[in-house]
Amino acid sequence: MKQSFFIVFCICFSATVFAQNNNHYKLWYTQPADAAVKDVDEGWKNDEEWLKALPVGNGSVGAMVFGDVHKERLQLNDKTLWSGSVADNDNPDAYSALQEIRNLLFAGKYKEATELTNKTQICKGKGSGNGNGSTVPFGCYQTLGDLWIDFNTKGDYKNYYRDLNIINGVASVKYEQNGIQFKREIFSSYPAQALIVHLTASKPGSVSFTLDMNRPERFITTTENKRLVMSGVMNNGEGGDGMRYKVIVTPVIKGGTLSAKDNKLIISKSNEVMLVITSATNYRLHYPDYTNNNYQEELIKRTNAAVSTPFAVLKQKHISDFSSFMNRVSLQLGNEGADIPTNELLQKNKQTKNEPYLYALYFQYGRYLLLSSSRKGTLPANLQGMWANKIQTPWNCDYHTDVNVQMNYWPVEVANLSESHLQLVSLIESLYAPGKKTSDIHYRAKGWVMHPITNVWGFTSPGEHPSWGLHVGASAWMSQHLWEHYAFTMDKAYLKKVFPLLESAALFYTDWLVKNPKTGKLVSGPAASPENNFIAPDGSTASISMGPAHDHEVIYNLFTNTIQAAKALSVKNDTIAKIEYALQNLQPLSIGSDGRLMEWSEEFKETEPTHRHVSHLFALYPGSQVSYYSTPDLAMASKKSLEARGDGGTGWSLAMKIGFWTRLHDGDHALILLNRLLYPVRSSDVEMTNSGGTYDNLFCAHPPFQIDGNFGGTAGIAEMLLQSHESFIELLPALPSSWKNGEVKGLRARGGFTLDIKWENGKVIAASLLSNAGGVCKVKYFDKEIELQTEKGKRYDLEI
Repeated sequence: MKQSFFIVFCICFSATVFAQNNNHYKLWYTQPADAAVKDVDEGWKNDEEWLKALPVGNGSVGAMVFGDVHKERLQLNDKTLWSGSVADNDNPDAYSALQEIRNLLFAGKYKEATELTNKTQICKGKGSGNGNGSTVPFGCYQTLGDLWIDFNTKGDYKNYYRDLNIINGVASVKYEQNGIQFKREIFSSYPAQALIVHLTASKPGSVSFTLDMNRPERFITTTENKRLVMSGVMNNGEGGDGMRYKVIVTPVIKGGTLSAKDNKLIISKSNEVMLVITSATNYRLHYPDYTNNNYQEELIKRTNAAVSTPFAVLKQKHISDFSSFMNRVSLQLGNEGADIPTNELLQKNKQTKNEPYLYALYFQYGRYLLLSSSRKGTLPANLQGMWANKIQTPWNCDYHTDVNVQMNYWPVEVANLSESHLQLVSLIESLYAPGKKTSDIHYRAKGWVMHPITNVWGFTSPGEHPSWGLHVGASAWMSQHLWEHYAFTMDKAYLKKVFPLLESAALFYTDWLVKNPKTGKLVSGPAASPENNFIAPDGSTASISMGPAHDHEVIYNLFTNTIQAAKALSVKNDTIAKIEYALQNLQPLSIGSDGRLMEWSEEFKETEPTHRHVSHLFALYPGSQVSYYSTPDLAMASKKSLEARGDGGTGWSLAMKIGFWTRLHDGDHALILLNRLLYPVRSSDVEMTNSGGTYDNLFCAHPPFQIDGNFGGTAGIAEMLLQSHESFIELLPALPSSWKNGEVKGLRARGGFTLDIKWENGKVIAASLLSNAGGVCKVKYFDKEIELQTEKGKRYDLEI
């Protein structure tokens, strides 16, 4: 029986901001990261001190702040800095083998099918270099270098404190040495497009240091007009020159002297110093040339504008900008623990598994990292967001599209950072043209397609090995984000712009799918279930089959979203009719004899039952084909699959499982996974099974560091509190029983709604809804439901 809320509404502006109690969200420590410890040369190995440093970023330029007393290290990044270049990786020999592979798979000859697939369904050339692409055309995201601020001190110090205020986006360092209080403030300003460092002391004339800048290779550092300048040319992967870059550091001093010596700058006896750090490359996201020939002029203009602006103004504009996004959402679960250094709080939670302040801090930190690494006019967040200190970064620090870059953006809409989603949309738009070429050459299909990896050079071909590289469902999964931005914003102008991308992606799959001769249903293949293997009926170990559930789930999602988009835009044509037909005939999900959701079309035995990927549960999360309410049998089968997979995994795998359990309305199990994700780790080597956790600076450990787990964890916490993937908005659908009291403000729901919820003893005591677009809204809380017609800009108070 349906019950109703008591409804009261009042006029309210959609830009309402909730700032209360947010400023106590800081990462803070009583020891610096040791800048004297040299990074290891091994690209895939993390550096422990680097994982104690704190990240700042504006989407374009970022830094890891060590906070060392004697010699500060700012490890710098420019998010466009890649090696490599545009390359032709589409394989003209792939298509001729496609039908034979399908015939072999349908005939059960997996060994022969696998051998032929391994030979033909791969990219041409060196591909990603097996994840080591720094010297091949695929390229690699790299460190911009290091700025060293050498204070030439060795004495003792006391009262040391450093923090990162994740609401205003400012890192600070404070300590006392020789009776003088020193302070540094560091932030990366989006309004100024510059990294700003401000150094002060309690005694006049006490700020003295030497500035140097370098990187492991391919750089020249000079001093020009009292500025420190580093420039260089990257490897294009073909033995020639690639991307060009330039970094400028401009000191602005009050008192004292500024001089140059040996390509270093020396500041002596100043009262106060501001460093303005700006960078640029000659890259732009524009297929097929990717070149910005005006980058140096643009850099000088930005630099001069920032240098001519007083520090107080730069800081005020930065905080006003940054906090306006961060203050859209507040989450209060209790402040106990806020007075404990973050690394110690992490260790405490390892014992108690019940530190609500840490959970809220981690949630807001995920929002902080996403805002800092994905802003308008920049590239999307990569495998490490934008913070990387190596030349050869793990997996090239690229865009993995078989879960990782998607996970980066799972929280972007629900956590009220919608504008940051558009950087991923821009990347997808840039892949349309090369993806059409890949579709034609590899599959003789219409539309566009991509596979499990891409870079900044338009790579859409399969990878070097089909076991991971033949993820034909990648473009369907990526296209979910095209739809989700509309679903949350109801922006028709945006939908009209991206609709051709959705329609073309769906068109590819209408050509790709083939009839299963046994069932008559349309199936995808040859394809892998990322990145799992099975024992085939002929006894061989295989990854390729016809009809893996994951492919069908992401294709179902794409078809459904495209049909909804066409309806919203009143589009009716032959392509939409083809998509509707294919959707009706797509092979449905199946439940195996053991009660689990089947990962493949047949009940194959997994070679690794606890594999980190759980690709066949996309339909549960982040998809919506499997529903706790409308498909309970499939939901139960998904639960059994999760139980069989276990609660271990890499960092991102643990984060993904949080989302699964929230969709199953099991908040307590989701909390088990959250605590597992927050398990403090020290491992720096690559671990692919069960070593996931969190480093001292709250970066997610794959290991090595990989940022998707941070974003997946933030999204999972939001899903505990609010879900809107069905035809209604549900309040507290997976609230952990230990989170008895709390309040969240500013979460977004599909349909264009913003929700505030307050609860005591596990029960909602107050809730309100802001309608940003108008229209019908359904709200559910346990067995209570209401449907109301909303008006744009009005807030509705919901009282039980």
